[in-house]
Amino acid sequence: MEAEVAMTIQEELFSLQDTEYAAFQGKLIPSIVCKTIIGVRVPQLRKLAKKLFGSDEAQKFLGALPHAYYDENMLHGLLISEIKEFDECIRALDVFLPFVDNWAVCDILSPKVFKKNLNLLLPEIRRWAASNHTYTCRFGIEMLMTHFLDGYFTPSYLEIPAQIHSDEYYVNMMIAWFFATALAKQWDSTLPYLETKKLDTWVHNKTIQKARESYRITAEQKLYLKSLKQQ
Repeated sequence: MEAEVAMTIQEELFSLQDTEYAAFQGKLIPSIVCKTIIGVRVPQLRKLAKKLFGSDEAQKFLGALPHAYYDENMLHGLLISEIKEFDECIRALDVFLPFVDNWAVCDILSPKVFKKNLNLLLPEIRRWAASNHTYTCRFGIEMLMTHFLDGYFTPSYLEIPAQIHSDEYYVNMMIAWFFATALAKQWDSTLPYLETKKLDTWVHNKTIQKARESYRITAEQKLYLKSLKQQ
């Protein structure tokens, strides 16, 4: 039954296919096989997710893992992002995250329910960030960056990504993105991580590069960051 429902949604996705966009996506996401990309644009995926959310069809689709197509995984991520009950959302994420195999699907995940449950979210972030699975770890760091660098910031939160030492490019890129954003939002707390060389060399230098590209970092700060680059 679940397979039949998935086929119905597959047919709807194929009706929205843009082959040129599929080819473009294939170049952006080299880690996935091009023939698994249908080529549905994100605004159309969001519209479809909103239409399907809450239906029996959507529930059965969420249970029909693994999906055959990249676009199905994108839709799955968007459906999870609509879940309004925190515990249900966490359960859905824990089922789905092991199947995430690229940065785009990982980064489309943005559950709306998290904003109202930050006290419950932090332990989950710690758990995800400690995962050996590339995109579970990346997701954890991204949620920390999204929700805990502003009003709910505590300097000790910087230790969560700082303690991650990975050989995975997409984990290290997210750590660098996190610290570049942290420099823009929490300069005084974040700068010592570069001054004392607490980050792996590649992450350290990529953090500096991304921060120096940011309009939220002053010219004076950018100059100082340049002086901290490791050889």
